[in-house]
Amino acid sequence: MASQPGSVRDAVRDELGDQMLRATSGYSRSGSLSHWLASAPYPVIGLVTAEAVNWATQLQEILQWLEAPWEVPASDAYYDVAAARTTLRARRDLVIRGEETRTIVRVRSGSPGKSAGPGLRADLTIEALADHEGVAPVRYIGLWPEAGVCLSVDGTMTDLRSGARDLVRTAVAQRRHSTPKAA
Repeated sequence: MASQPGSVRDAVRDELGDQMLRATSGYSRSGSLSHWLASAPYPVIGLVTAEAVNWATQLQEILQWLEAPWEVPASDAYYDVAAARTTLRARRDLVIRGEETRTIVRVRSGSPGKSAGPGLRADLTIEALADHEGVAPVRYIGLWPEAGVCLSVDGTMTDLRSGARDLVRTAVAQRRHSTPKAA
């Protein structure tokens, strides 16, 4: 069955094709998405395509209900922690803009687990750190359309501090896990 011109599936295929073309023409680095896609077997490309079409379709359905101005961000929010030689990433799929505020939405598959709330708080904190003025969004929303679940955290100082504590706890736990144990 042929897809309609301008369909989500066509857009996903075009983007995947562009990514793979970058790799084959030498415009991507080793380890990049383009490089990985270009070397992936056909069944993996099929799974990536299906997941991308599913995500884009869900996002398109969500957008139909929004009356406020919105934009799909060019990338997630990143904050470099130079001394730790690491980068923090806050997942963001949609930014809803008010006059002086913003709300961030992330769309996830499946259903939320135990770490959904702490994950939203961590994303909120990273988003505030990555903002050039250090301003937190008024709300960070997690949507799990398949499960019919929506969770959110407010951009309050309490939630920002909780997000920062969650990030520090995670870093400490990872450090303990990677530190060699004495025999």
